[in-house]
Amino acid sequence: MMLRLTKILFFITSSFIAFNSFALGETAGNLPADQQVQSLQVDQQVSNSNTVWSSKNYSSKQESLSQIKVFGEQVFSGGFSGLRSDGLNQDYKILPGDQIIVRVWGSVEIDRVLPVDSQGNIFIPSIGPVYVQGTTNSQLTPKVKSAIKTIYTEGVNVYTQLQGVQPISVYVTGFVNNPGRYSGTPTDSIINYLNQANGIQPKSGSYRHIHVVRKGKQVAALDVYAFLINGAVPNIQLQDGDTIVVQQRGSMVSVVDSQETEVLYELASGKELGNELFQFVVLDAGISHVLMRGFNSSGPVTEYMDLSEFKNRLIQNGDQIVFAQDQRAQTILVQVEGSYLGRSSFIVPKNTRLKTVLANIAVDQELAASNNVSIRRKSIVEQQKQSLESSLKRLERTYLTATSSTAEEAAIRVKEAELIMDFVKRAGQVEPNGRLVVANGQRLADVRLQDGDVITIPTKSDSILVSGQVLVPTSLVYQKNWTLEDYINKSGGFTEQADEDKIVLIRQSGEVLADASALIKPGDEILVLPKVPTKNIQLATSVTQIMYQLAIAAKVAFDL
Repeated sequence: MMLRLTKILFFITSSFIAFNSFALGETAGNLPADQQVQSLQVDQQVSNSNTVWSSKNYSSKQESLSQIKVFGEQVFSGGFSGLRSDGLNQDYKILPGDQIIVRVWGSVEIDRVLPVDSQGNIFIPSIGPVYVQGTTNSQLTPKVKSAIKTIYTEGVNVYTQLQGVQPISVYVTGFVNNPGRYSGTPTDSIINYLNQANGIQPKSGSYRHIHVVRKGKQVAALDVYAFLINGAVPNIQLQDGDTIVVQQRGSMVSVVDSQETEVLYELASGKELGNELFQFVVLDAGISHVLMRGFNSSGPVTEYMDLSEFKNRLIQNGDQIVFAQDQRAQTILVQVEGSYLGRSSFIVPKNTRLKTVLANIAVDQELAASNNVSIRRKSIVEQQKQSLESSLKRLERTYLTATSSTAEEAAIRVKEAELIMDFVKRAGQVEPNGRLVVANGQRLADVRLQDGDVITIPTKSDSILVSGQVLVPTSLVYQKNWTLEDYINKSGGFTEQADEDKIVLIRQSGEVLADASALIKPGDEILVLPKVPTKNIQLATSVTQIMYQLAIAAKVAFDL
């Protein structure tokens, strides 16, 4: 069976690869100048536009946007409840009810805490009323001093301090979570009061249109987005009885980044250019295209465009915008391991073939096994993993769901089930090597390289490794006329668990043979597989197949 699998493997390989003789460059240096690339460009992260169309977020236009996070709602999870010392605000404008400390010494002495009355005055003994309403904290001392000097022109010193401000109540209404009347100070910002109302309703409230109404007129407006991005807050001192009104949510677009994270953004107006989004959306490196879904007068529409084109495209309510990394890299990274001289990494054009790189890899011809070159490839690792996982799941499904006709058979199945589950667990942890066999004797397939390929140039060896189900796994010196049996005998012979008919021969090139009569070559590995301890033919066949897969993919001999 193993021989048949091996032949199939070589047939698949040879069906699209032409083998030719080759030699590693003895005077190798860098790649030709026309093939050198100064830097590795951003690799293709979305192989083609189909990736965008098939992604889980983009399979169809979403009917509801209510469950998606809204940009701006994070504001009200922050810390806006802390109070501050209002007297330190030099721009605060004095209002009726405030308390002002006035100290005068020299020609006259005064030390009083004076309230600002309903007419905006403080009354200073022997001076009279002084109008201070609307005066800023920083202007208070000069104004009071000027009033005192109208009576006491010489030898007067004046000191004032705002001791406390009159609390106010502000109404918060509109599309907020808890509309109501909230207390604070005139110096508290609009966001403080919105925070007391537990923030804006994400599903219906606007983060772009928040108004302050005083006596029926709008006196200020807040855009939460401007606050988040630029720290912009209206410079307004709230008054008792003001109303903060959160308008209904405006036009919304959903934006999906390259990590498939979707966020809703509110537009300041009904329609805007796509470029406006970049005030708030941070793009990942390599973003090159935009998938845009929306509606027009004729119905649903979908467009796929360059990023530069999107910036000048009109976006409107209900549009879904998907940013994609859809660039085609012109270079690939290829690495070298094993017996070589000089550099280990090459950045080459994406259509470069194996022999082109090998011709520029310096090696010591006395040490390098140039005819046994192989390639480790990421895509093959994934294929081997999927194949192994599929085989293990099939083994579990086939055996563990089978029924027993007798109690004795059921008892046997219970024990075998424990063995199978342990086998599946251990086999599932094996990491395939992703080896691509490109060498056949003295010929080498000039395959097209892929990004991430690792070219393996093994070192010439005079030893034979014998492992698996032998008494003493060991390395032996190569003997020209020895057979498989000779090497196994020199390793103590087979163990009791060995299956003498299942011996795998692994070449340095990665080629795997299951032919007991195959010619042994220097550097080969002999792997003796175990018996499958069951009389269940179906189980034995499945386990044996998996054992061969493990031997080919990872050079290990698992037993049941």
